[in-house]
Amino acid sequence: MPYVSNQGVRIHYQVEGKGPSVVLLHGLAETHETWEIASYAESLKQHYKLVLMDARGHGNSDKPHDPKVYSMKLMVTDVIAVLDDLHINKAHFLGYSMGGWVGFGIAKYAPQRLHSLIIGCMHPYAKPNEPELSFQWLKLDLDALLELTETMFCSGMTPQWKAWTDTRFAANDFQALIALVSGDWSQDFSEVLPTMMMPVLLFVGETDPFYSGAKECSKSIPNATFVSFPELGHWQTFLRKDLVLPQLAKFLKKVSQP
Repeated sequence: MPYVSNQGVRIHYQVEGKGPSVVLLHGLAETHETWEIASYAESLKQHYKLVLMDARGHGNSDKPHDPKVYSMKLMVTDVIAVLDDLHINKAHFLGYSMGGWVGFGIAKYAPQRLHSLIIGCMHPYAKPNEPELSFQWLKLDLDALLELTETMFCSGMTPQWKAWTDTRFAANDFQALIALVSGDWSQDFSEVLPTMMMPVLLFVGETDPFYSGAKECSKSIPNATFVSFPELGHWQTFLRKDLVLPQLAKFLKKVSQP
């Protein structure tokens, strides 16, 4: 099981497929397995070398409880440490939700390591205090958490997917997740937008709480493509791989050509 150590925190990753390198980073309370269970990895690895990471605080990576070790800079350096360990100078980056938030951080702190950037259902602006965006719900007990996440995110899931999601969600270290969202999560990183010269694809569901911010920020990115999906929310968009994957394939094919 491959690991790389970044300033004392072990980061887990695995590699699948061959071709141009694409780093995939999941959302909050998820793991690298999310891309596999939802069949994104199965499709993309036919043409690309996928680097599937567990963000710090998640999956098989270390889970410290100190908010100071979840700064944007440190989460960005986790990605860079993995690239360095694999001797990859530049890569495409696909981040969903929290992973997309880290993508904006890479654009700010290490843009030279990006061929292109794909951000799903996220924006770089400060997160407001609504419960679904501030993630204060992480402080609830497990039963209440599962009930709330079913209401907020699980509409449209198959019973098999929901059962897997509940099991995986319950396996999280919630003190680590609380530490993460207590760090840089509420800060604004929008100053980076005009400097993002790499090709950028932003996609989001039109009923997602992050929709308006994602649409707005796309106007400030010089080389951005914005795609939205009607009647889909935050998690439902990810589940509709039949809609999302064609957009990813089209974008990656374009930006991967010499």
